[in-house]
Order: sequence, then structure tokens, then C-alpha cells
Amino acid sequence: MSRFECARVGHGVVAAFITRGDLGTEAPVDEPMAQAKQPTSSLLAGPYGHPFHPILVTVPIGAWVASLVFDVASYVADRPAALVDGATWLIALGVVGALAAAMVGFLDFLGIPSGTPARRTGVQHLSINLTLVAAYAVNFAWRQGLDLADDAHTPAGPTVLSVVSVLLLAVSGYLGGKLAYRYGVRVADEDTQAEGYRTTTPHQ
Repeated sequence: MSRFECARVGHGVVAAFITRGDLGTEAPVDEPMAQAKQPTSSLLAGPYGHPFHPILVTVPIGAWVASLVFDVASYVADRPAALVDGATWLIALGVVGALAAAMVGFLDFLGIPSGTPARRTGVQHLSINLTLVAAYAVNFAWRQGLDLADDAHTPAGPTVLSVVSVLLLAVSGYLGGKLAYRYGVRVADEDTQAEGYRTTTPHQ
């Protein structure tokens, strides 16, 4: 049976230990945790405490969710052609944005030590995102191959694929949040965070 024990050590560094009941040994994991907080490349992935990946993911998330909204709206609009076209090109925008986010996110992924729960979560997050890019690329090609009348809404097939993809996108978002807010990947240490909570004097 294993359990986690945490203790504050030194200058605001949290050292965690895995205590193994069968071995009676402790393995420090503060170094792997600190490694996952550091950028592999400040220029490409963003400086410490300011990763680029969370900024870039807003592009595909916004574009793909808006695309589905356009698809649904095309079923009730009097002139759906603009909505159908808009949904198609929002999908394309999302694919481009997702590829950019994936390249930066992969750099963050490389900083997560192997054999850890954080790494396994990262693999799941990465795999789902690559699946989403492929699904939306297929969706875009599918729509481009359709010959629709001006008064036609988005066909059921591409719409259903978008619904499934958005649900999968939510799962990916959950895993990404777990990486950042539970495992602290690319999140500044607590000493750095504490800077934002120090009170100032009345004259400042």
C-alpha cells in the first residue's frame, strides 16, 4: 500500500514522498515536480509562469464550439448558407490553431517526467487532441465535398461529427485542467504565487 506525504522544505519548496509499505522506503518527487514547472524552451513554450499553450488553445476551442453553434443555427435560419460556410471555415481555423497549440503543448509535455501520473495524463490529453485534429480535418474535407443548395442547412452527418468532437474536446479540456491545476505542470511554485497576495502599505 502506498501513500503520499508532503512537507515544506527550505525556501518554499514542497517535497513529496511516496511511502511504500512493503519496502519501507521513501522516494522524493520534488525534483520531477519542479522539472514539470520549467519551460523546455522559454522562447517557444513561454517563460516560467507564462506558458503559451493555454493562450493558443483558446483558438481551436472557440472556433470549434462556434462552428457547432453555426451548424445548429443553420437548421432554424431562413438563409442558412452563410452559417454553413461560416461553420466550415471555423473548423479550418480551429485545425490551424490546434496544430500551433499542439506544437507548443508538446514542448510542455516533454518536461513531464516519465512513469508519473502526470505523464500518463499528458499522454491521454495529447492523444485526444491529435484525434480531434484528425476528426476536424475529415469534417472540413467532408463539407468541402458537398454540393449544397443556398437554402440547405448543414447535413446531419457533419453536424453529428461536430457534436461528438465537441464532447471529446470537453474531455481533453478536463485533462488539460488536471495537468495544470492538480499536477501543476507549467504552474509557478507557491513562493512565486505568494507574490500576488502580499499586502502593500496604505501609501503604495
